[in-house]
Amino acid sequence: MKTIIELMTDEFKKAFAECGYSEEYARITISNRPDLCEFQCNGAMAAAKTYKKAPFVIADEIVAKLTSNGMFDTIESVKPGFINIKVSAGYLSDYLNKMSEDDKYGYENSEEAKTVIVDYGGANAAKPLHVGHLRSAVIGESVKRINRYAGNNTIGDVHLGDWGLQMGLIIEELRDRKPELPYFDEAYTGEYPSEPPFTISELEQIYPAASAKSKEDEEFAKRAHESTLKLQSGDRACTAIWKHIMNVSKKDLKKNYDNLNVSFDLWKGESDAQPYIKDMVDKMVEDGIAYESQGATVVDIAEPTDTKELPPCIVRKSDGAALYATSDLATIVEREKLYKPDTYIYLADKRQELHFTQVFRTAKKAGIVRPDADMRFVGFGTMNGKDGKPFKTRSGGVMRLEHLISDINEVILNKIKENRSMTDEEADNISKIVGLAALKYGDLSNQASKDYVFDVDRFASFEGNTGPYILYTIVRIKSILAKYKETGVSVGDLTILPSKEQSEKALSLALIKFSDVIDGAYKDNAPHKICQYIYEVSNSFNGFYHNTKILAEEDKKQQESYIALITLTKEILETCIDLLGIQCPDRM
Repeated sequence: MKTIIELMTDEFKKAFAECGYSEEYARITISNRPDLCEFQCNGAMAAAKTYKKAPFVIADEIVAKLTSNGMFDTIESVKPGFINIKVSAGYLSDYLNKMSEDDKYGYENSEEAKTVIVDYGGANAAKPLHVGHLRSAVIGESVKRINRYAGNNTIGDVHLGDWGLQMGLIIEELRDRKPELPYFDEAYTGEYPSEPPFTISELEQIYPAASAKSKEDEEFAKRAHESTLKLQSGDRACTAIWKHIMNVSKKDLKKNYDNLNVSFDLWKGESDAQPYIKDMVDKMVEDGIAYESQGATVVDIAEPTDTKELPPCIVRKSDGAALYATSDLATIVEREKLYKPDTYIYLADKRQELHFTQVFRTAKKAGIVRPDADMRFVGFGTMNGKDGKPFKTRSGGVMRLEHLISDINEVILNKIKENRSMTDEEADNISKIVGLAALKYGDLSNQASKDYVFDVDRFASFEGNTGPYILYTIVRIKSILAKYKETGVSVGDLTILPSKEQSEKALSLALIKFSDVIDGAYKDNAPHKICQYIYEVSNSFNGFYHNTKILAEEDKKQQESYIALITLTKEILETCIDLLGIQCPDRM
């Protein structure tokens, strides 16, 4: 279904052609002066130089061709050559009715469906999720959902850090704490226990203790390094402990990601890439792509168009060990083998841009992916405290994500209890939904690449550009529709009539932007564009609500039109918040 701008453009193209001008000048945009008009065409200004005519003369000719067109309420030429447009209320209502009948409210992805891998987890095994994992999780989840809405076969991968030195550290700390375990008896030949030798709470204590010890105890650090190599070489005891670590960690991570309403299709990690590393690096050397430099094996990635010097990508250290880049490249080898993606999207801190530039260029140079492979890095900024520094606990530590969620839920719960009469259980359930919306919207409403300040009071507000405000708007619409149904009427097959006053038309004009907004969010991997849109729709609805007596309207047909309009509004808002990974309660 074409957007209204596309339909207007078609009419303008005909007019420009009939007047002897190129169709390329028939470009329509949303007006930057809504007090004057709704849409505008500045093509006459651009055409003036080519055709050696005054722009207002060209504009006058175009307007003359379109004045009687039923699409427009008013269309006028304004010196020096602007064309100001207001769409007719009848045409607008017809378009809205067609949107209501369409499964995706008129949105169509002009591209062919693709297979897309979204890599947006990045959590480390044996460590709890903390605030630093928030942005990757919530932005990545939204990018995944938007891609699916666009019709792509989209695969989300958590890509756990599960194969590094932290495993050797945990193994050796466990040895010191529980030397009696069979894993540390070299003479043991039986089956290892199926139950893990630690709980998640114990595991989360073991790693930081081991990490601190390794910085003070050289012998312990050496043991941890040796255990890591033994694990990576397939040692039976180390592998058994590693499996316990992974089983306990994954269970806890899934619980915490579930609390964020974030899910993954794949729970793979760096360990899954290890079988591909040796052959991959050896082939790079054989093909002359990789070479030895100061004992390490590297790949040059510099290109003639680079504006700054880029260092080579190290794929093997001098001691033979692999690096993050090696693991990421081997992961791409596995993904090409198993999924053959058309597009790769990686979510990570924007400070990792060089890393991903190295990985992408090496993957293309080595033939792991095709030369024109679509590989995108979505780098995000930092979540800061009110002091402008990365968000910390009051004691100065890194806050666990579950504690952050709990804190914002408590703020929302107190607000609900102050203003509403409901059971403790209902208030608690609602506060969890609204609190998560406050947290995720507070993050997603910012352009991903920018830093932002985490302000729990602002995010939890029921006014302004916040998650609770958006949800409250949806709940308000739900309430109106529920009361309308209580009168015994059906809300199906209702028709939106031409708008009678400005707030109603303003809402209609906001709704018709849906396709363009989704298309922009999809192409730019930009959930913040959806946030901007639903804030506009919510404001437009609330303006309409305050100006219109919907349930008290005596004209039945007019009332049905209002109900149809706000039903479409609710459905579009619900679709959009779902693309953000946000849910809405039935009441607040």
